[in-house]
Amino acid sequence: MKKTVMMLGPSTAAVSGVSTHLNQLFHSALAQQWELVQFQVGSEGRAESTLSKLWRFAISPLQFAVAICRLWPAIVHLNTSLEPKSYWRDIVYLLIAKLFGRRVLYQVHGGALPEQFFAGQPMRRWLLRRMLRLADAVVLLADIELQAYRQFDPRLVLSVIPNAIDLVPDPAGKEQQLQGPLTVAYVGRLARNKGIFELLDALALVRREGVALQLVIAGGGPDEAELRAAVERLALADQVRFAGPVFGKEKDELWARADVFGFPTYHREGLPYALLESMAARTVPLVCPVGAVPDVMQDGEHGVFVPPRDPAALAAALLRLERDRALLRRMGAAGRQRIEQAYTVERLARDFDAAYTRLCTEH
Repeated sequence: MKKTVMMLGPSTAAVSGVSTHLNQLFHSALAQQWELVQFQVGSEGRAESTLSKLWRFAISPLQFAVAICRLWPAIVHLNTSLEPKSYWRDIVYLLIAKLFGRRVLYQVHGGALPEQFFAGQPMRRWLLRRMLRLADAVVLLADIELQAYRQFDPRLVLSVIPNAIDLVPDPAGKEQQLQGPLTVAYVGRLARNKGIFELLDALALVRREGVALQLVIAGGGPDEAELRAAVERLALADQVRFAGPVFGKEKDELWARADVFGFPTYHREGLPYALLESMAARTVPLVCPVGAVPDVMQDGEHGVFVPPRDPAALAAALLRLERDRALLRRMGAAGRQRIEQAYTVERLARDFDAAYTRLCTEH
């Protein structure tokens, strides 16, 4: 008989990295080895009024306790992040799970590093340490996080399980399309800290060198109106297309047509799915080395690292790739190989199967 794992996270219909993660696990081989069930937390994927949100805050912990009594899961898999809203909300679920004696896998999807999270607040830092110790296993996305959590508290039970993707068919013939100006794709939230405004500035600098690159911006977010105004101000309307949020086949087609993934984010990223998708499609990443990005790609081998908030460096990198198509082809092929070797859903399922088995064995 399969043992039950209760997954805590947003709606699987929501547009978020954690929703993608949950969907992958529910549809992977892991679901053949374990009985995976979801308990929805958070506002993502919900349409609710202020009053209904307050009611949810009040009743959700009780509903969680009832669900534990009804399903009696062997493991509670809590998906969270070191962001204030997620952290304070998920403390309650962690405490309830431990109150019922359940094994807890506490997976952190990015956010601040622990030393930075409550810097200058000793009581809150103490509470963070105590909460992390309550978890039976803490799963991280990146080696840099592993080092930081070890330094924060050597007693924590830590491991790294990176994100993964379903591989699209290998577009090996894509290199034949490298004719004319390069097409750059941005896929992500339209927010200033994702580096998208710097990418526009870089496009304008490249144009001054006589090169008119094309940029496709896919996604939505709080800064879209300001972003559109910046396109007009920089006179880039003939080079920039807003595609809106893209999913499934439409997203695959976008990657297939793009030569470069422009994503100079300086947000506290975990492991962006768009990075893995772009590399799988032989679309060369032009990114900042944040979060787990350096675990996935090496500068000059799979893509190009640029410093944050630096349009001039972005422009120089774009011109380099524009002028060296052989390098672009080599990095595209190396990126595809990297994803095939280490970032597939099959590997993800094996890693969590091993993690769950350890928790049940140690119990």
